[in-house]
Amino acid sequence: MTIKLSLGPGRPFIDKEIEPGTTAEDLYREMKAECPYRIMAAAVDNEIRPLNTALKKSCRVQLLDIRNKQAYLIMQNTLIIMLVKAAREILEPVHVEVLCSLNDGLFVQIMQKNEAGSLEQIEVSEDDTARIYFYMKSIVEKDLPIEAHHFSKKKAIELLKGVGLEEKYRNLQHLRVDETVRIYTLDGYSDYFYNYMAPSTGYSDQFELMKYRDGLLMRHPKAEEPDRIPDYVDEYKMYNALKEQRHWNDLLGIQYQADINDRIASGDYKTMIQLSEALHDKKVVEIADQIVTAGKRVVLILGPSSSGKTTFAKRLIIQLMVNGKKSLYIGTDDYFVEREQTPVDENGKRNYENIDALDLPLFNQQMNELLNGETVDMPVFNFKTGHKEYGKRITRIDSDDLIVIEGIHAFNHLLTQGLDESLKFKIYISPLTQINLDSHNRIPTTDIRAIRRIVRDSWSRAHTAAMTLRLWPQVRAGEDKNIFPFSSEADAFFNTVHVYEMNVLKKHAVPLLKVIQPDEEEYAEAQRLLRLFEYVKSLDDESIIAQNSILREFIGGSVYE
Repeated sequence: MTIKLSLGPGRPFIDKEIEPGTTAEDLYREMKAECPYRIMAAAVDNEIRPLNTALKKSCRVQLLDIRNKQAYLIMQNTLIIMLVKAAREILEPVHVEVLCSLNDGLFVQIMQKNEAGSLEQIEVSEDDTARIYFYMKSIVEKDLPIEAHHFSKKKAIELLKGVGLEEKYRNLQHLRVDETVRIYTLDGYSDYFYNYMAPSTGYSDQFELMKYRDGLLMRHPKAEEPDRIPDYVDEYKMYNALKEQRHWNDLLGIQYQADINDRIASGDYKTMIQLSEALHDKKVVEIADQIVTAGKRVVLILGPSSSGKTTFAKRLIIQLMVNGKKSLYIGTDDYFVEREQTPVDENGKRNYENIDALDLPLFNQQMNELLNGETVDMPVFNFKTGHKEYGKRITRIDSDDLIVIEGIHAFNHLLTQGLDESLKFKIYISPLTQINLDSHNRIPTTDIRAIRRIVRDSWSRAHTAAMTLRLWPQVRAGEDKNIFPFSSEADAFFNTVHVYEMNVLKKHAVPLLKVIQPDEEEYAEAQRLLRLFEYVKSLDDESIIAQNSILREFIGGSVYE
């Protein structure tokens, strides 16, 4: 039997003769020396499959390491089930709550039932943390199989009830009646994950486990560097922002996606939406008060794609006006150098995300002139001609007015190197954390941003979902270079997520994702996102969503459009 085999993204497909029933794992073992990194999954005819998938007919097979999003999630899931198994062995009956991404890893809390039968957090000692870590290492060395067992939906719910994983069986209730549910078993411990696992524990051998504040931190390689664990940097400001969001969730009475689904099913969701918006308003007020109290005049706003930067900036400006401060909003796109001066990347293409694509001397000169009360002829960049035009935006601000600057280089010191540091206030915004499906199945915030962008690009740019997904890796690469390394410099963090937004985005995103065909490269990722939406009940009533909501930036109807 002939298949076409590729050893990874960008690698050519070659013809290879195999016996029917050969697995993707067999191919990996045979070709391992030619693979730069450990393989975690395979794309079979453009559909993600676990490595133990048997190949029974001619097909196209691409082996995937963690540079692929789904292979990365498989690596994380494998680490999670090992951590849960180890924690339950070392600490006896405990509940492991995987909360969010933090410090190039996963932040985890350990819970235990109290006398009343409710879960409460327990502190894990340094010694117990080390014992859990070494137990995990022993599991890796034994290379224990992680077996997938398939059950009917009814049987799976009974099984999960029996082991006390209540929030997991609540998720399954939203699946079709005839759905087959995959339960994974590792050395006697069974659990449910909606994504795939590695075939055995030996596949996820790169990790660190450390005690971190009120929980544990399990660190692992990044997708950009699959062969090493990044150097540790304590993102304590990010941790504080995430802790604040957990407090907000408590106020909302929401812990998992199933809680939101239940609210929608009962019709009791309007207060949840209004309270979520009120919490956003409260945070914007706090940040505006910080800026005014500190006497700052230059507000720098940084965040990755689809964070809601525009809406946040407009809401902040209004709140600064409430505090008696007028602001001038400036996007950096009007300060591009002339097109023929734009730097090029390694492929000879113009790189508009390079900091040198901006006319930095002109930007710094005009910002200082504005702060000094001078009248400035600010450029307007003509994207058709590739040149700056003048005479259209002659501007002056008063001596106590503020300048609000938003752009992908907002925190880069080169952008504002000519401005007095004491005048700057830096705000990092992003969907920092999202309500998870359950204690072990996360909804990555990168998924939230990708879905936001798919929906917005559809109505604002007439882009298909495939077009948006095709460009997404380039967007992410730019963020890794220009945005995420600077996040720790923020004076304030703003979490732009709304706990219910997956429910609102569903009716917009699902039809767009369903259009992507099996022969398109983006099909596998579209299928993963569609699978995620199966656990989300659609919230079709958008009338309650305020016109100044960050969510309006993506679904339309914003007062700021």
